[in-house]
Amino acid sequence: MSLYGALFTGVSSLAANGRALGISSNNIANVNTVGYKASVAQFETLLTRDTPAGDFSTGGVRTITQSRISTQGLTMSTDSGTDLAISGQGFFVVTKQPQATSGGGELLYTRAGSFTPDEEGNLRNAQGYYLMGWPLDSAGNLAANTSNLSPVNLGDLTGTAEATTSVTLRANLRASTAAAPAYTAGDMASGTVTPSFQTVMEVYDSQGAVQPVRLAFVKTAANTWQYEAIYDGDPANIGGAANNPIATGTMTFDASGQLLTPATSPTITIPWAATSGLTPQAFTLDLAGSGGTRGVTQAETDSVATTAADGAAFGRVAGVSINPDGYVTAIFDNGVERRVYKLPLATFANPDGLTALNSNVWRVSEESGSARLLEPNTGGSGKIEASNLEASTVDMAKEFTDMITTQRAYSAATRIISTADQMLQEMLSIKR
Repeated sequence: MSLYGALFTGVSSLAANGRALGISSNNIANVNTVGYKASVAQFETLLTRDTPAGDFSTGGVRTITQSRISTQGLTMSTDSGTDLAISGQGFFVVTKQPQATSGGGELLYTRAGSFTPDEEGNLRNAQGYYLMGWPLDSAGNLAANTSNLSPVNLGDLTGTAEATTSVTLRANLRASTAAAPAYTAGDMASGTVTPSFQTVMEVYDSQGAVQPVRLAFVKTAANTWQYEAIYDGDPANIGGAANNPIATGTMTFDASGQLLTPATSPTITIPWAATSGLTPQAFTLDLAGSGGTRGVTQAETDSVATTAADGAAFGRVAGVSINPDGYVTAIFDNGVERRVYKLPLATFANPDGLTALNSNVWRVSEESGSARLLEPNTGGSGKIEASNLEASTVDMAKEFTDMITTQRAYSAATRIISTADQMLQEMLSIKR
């Protein structure tokens, strides 16, 4: 090894340790960056040529940056429902332009989940990247083709109503009520027979309007009652008074006043006419309750009734929630909740091989392998934690320790250069 080789070795050590100091400095600078993954400086030997046993070749050292992208950071609780963290190996799919889809615009990947709506309602993180998701159909189901992604947009959501599909009746019919002398189905709706008892329930149509449906009861024999469901709105809505009652049925009770039949909840269909702008609407009428202690009974006390219908009037978006399975649910002020998107998580064969870009995002590379889009909680993708953010993986104690060792190594490298320089001076002075 020549003295000049020693100089080159010292210079390579200075360069390698200077780069290591830069890596530590960058880690420390990003200690508070959400979703940041710390890098590690790895040193490797440089040789000028292959060296067989017993021989030596001058060389040096160089630094390789090793990314630790797959390292999981701690999660921090926040008060924003659109702050998202991932517990697992997945990445959020984002794009720089909100109109980009899988067919246009570059898809990038990040763990920085500090998303908030922009002026158009698109969820965008603090670094300016837009969150991508799978749009769901009106029933909240995922389409068979999951290759198409779109920006998660909450600004396009309008109000919604929910039609009634089930009504629960809790009632008592007075046991000592006298039986009607004669009854034919439809007599209560036409006014031929006066009901022994009746109550009005309010149901919601598909446009959110409240519609009155009257339940009328008449006793026809011991422990036997007939009921009619009568639409009390504008008869034109159901094609005329001839379509009333909209449902009829028989109820029987045992000696203790408990309901025997019907054993299952009957279905009532409101035959909306085409002129109403609605399609026929069916809902179930729960008469039996459960355990024999609720539902319709026949006891010697006043006839009373309460009804409870599902569905809701028209409501506007009041908020949004995101569950661990990635479903983005719009919450309306009428109490209705509707799933509108599902968030995919991207996984890679080698996430540490991703190419790092500015703003804490990564791009697919040959070393990382292609992205595989999975539903959360499948295939190791991880679960999504709303109202949480993933903290930086930087360990301050380790970084400061690394800086001390790097500084010492750098100082030692300068001694190599100064010593080699002194030896060269001695060699040059031989000629004097």
